[in-house]
Amino acid sequence: MIFDAIRESHDLQRDLCRKLAASRGNMAAREILFLQLKVELMAHAAAEERFLYASLLMEDSGLDASRHALHEHHEVDELLDDLSSQDKKRDGWIATAKQLSFKVRHHLKEEESKFFQLAGRLLPEAKKEQLGRKYAKEIVRMRVHYAAEYKLVAVSGASGQVKPAKPAFDKPATRGSASAGAQLRGKSKPRRTR
Repeated sequence: MIFDAIRESHDLQRDLCRKLAASRGNMAAREILFLQLKVELMAHAAAEERFLYASLLMEDSGLDASRHALHEHHEVDELLDDLSSQDKKRDGWIATAKQLSFKVRHHLKEEESKFFQLAGRLLPEAKKEQLGRKYAKEIVRMRVHYAAEYKLVAVSGASGQVKPAKPAFDKPATRGSASAGAQLRGKSKPRRTR
């Protein structure tokens, strides 16, 4: 059913929001968490708007709720744009990330407590099942689409979820390889030895 499929993404969004808002010190980890959340939010919004909101926009009693939910997606998009353009080391960045986290959690709670009940009454059971299958397929496709923009994240073939990418330079240096050791230390050249 579509609500179960959407809740899976909601749980993932909550977890990523919590981790991002709590991130301190390690800017590389913060960047990866942010990109994972960004890709998840964008993919989720695209799939949800296509397969749930569009169906409810066709019903008179679903118009207002769908418009409100679309507006909240737009607000999340604006916060993502702000965070994408700011320096992640700035103190203000984490404050904006917490604002995003609050907005996302508010939207998810409202959707699960109000919007799903409305959709449950308006959509026939067969339609909910059909939309669930389409949504599940579409969110993975959109994750792949959005993750392709970034080198730091990728979509796992097994789970279909956004994960940190494993760049080749993360491999441990072999004994005696001065250039590999320099790379691990973040230097472009090996140490000079006497």
